Amino acid sequence: MSENNPNISIVVPLYNEEESLPELLAWIERVMAENRFSYEVIFVDDGSNDRSWEVIRSLHDANPCVRAIRFRRNYGKSAGLYCGFEAARGDVVITMDADLQDSPDEIPELYRMVTEEGYDLVSGWKKRRFDPVGKTLPSKFFNGTARLASGIKLHDFNCGLKAYRNQVVKSIEVYGEMHRFIPFLAKQAGFKRIGEKVVHHRARKYGVSKFGWERMIKGYLDLITVLFMTRFGKSPMYFFGGLGTLMFLVGGATTVWVIAEKLYKQAHLIPVRGATDQPLFYIAMGAVVIGVQLFLAGFIGELISRNSGDRNRYLIDEKLQNKSVSQ
Repeated sequence: MSENNPNISIVVPLYNEEESLPELLAWIERVMAENRFSYEVIFVDDGSNDRSWEVIRSLHDANPCVRAIRFRRNYGKSAGLYCGFEAARGDVVITMDADLQDSPDEIPELYRMVTEEGYDLVSGWKKRRFDPVGKTLPSKFFNGTARLASGIKLHDFNCGLKAYRNQVVKSIEVYGEMHRFIPFLAKQAGFKRIGEKVVHHRARKYGVSKFGWERMIKGYLDLITVLFMTRFGKSPMYFFGGLGTLMFLVGGATTVWVIAEKLYKQAHLIPVRGATDQPLFYIAMGAVVIGVQLFLAGFIGELISRNSGDRNRYLIDEKLQNKSVSQ
């Protein structure tokens, strides 16, 4: 990284958090000053419909280390992280939520684990949570499933408080609800030193949680997606072509069996039903047709994978850049 880049970039995606923002920034400023870090704070306003952007403007005017991005409409947390990562210049990139449930006091130790212990990514673990049972129980179930599927021994994949080496955030693509699986994306990109730190979790002070069952369902669908994409994203024909070959062989073998059985019975003067009167014949034809369709899906997937450059294009309404880097 260039000598002009800050030690730390703090990326804060947010939606309707006008009340917490001044308190959060004051807390960050205190921690940065006490540890003599150079830093930048990148607020990403995900199309808030309250006064969040006006508050960010005033914070930017008062602190030259504040940068901000405002989306024209709501895209979701992954979009905010993607654009924040793209803008981040710090040697270490910290992500945290804007609701004051993540403590900036954790930042120095997260920074040390990346710079001194050599971790590529350190994920927070909210071992003791202050969320309602309706949020904690699904979260535990989800984390267990993600841990089993990814092979990464983390307790809290969805913790917003994480630290990354800059090269990590520049090497991964986050979209949809993929922010839940950033450790897995980092691992697939070759960054395998992934650690975990128990972090302090605070009860929400302002506003209401945006968590809901819809997000939980999307999370599982995206888990399936990320597992598929990391294995077959570059060559979908391996997946669809393999299934297509299997179905085609099953259908072909069944058809041969039906024909061979009919010829045998005819040769031995055994009464035989017509091929089209047998359910097995239609099963065989169906398997052949499905096999061909899977092959076509593989070809289409290959074409799409080579023309997907517009996936992470977001309408940005306004940007606020910093005037200098704080020491």
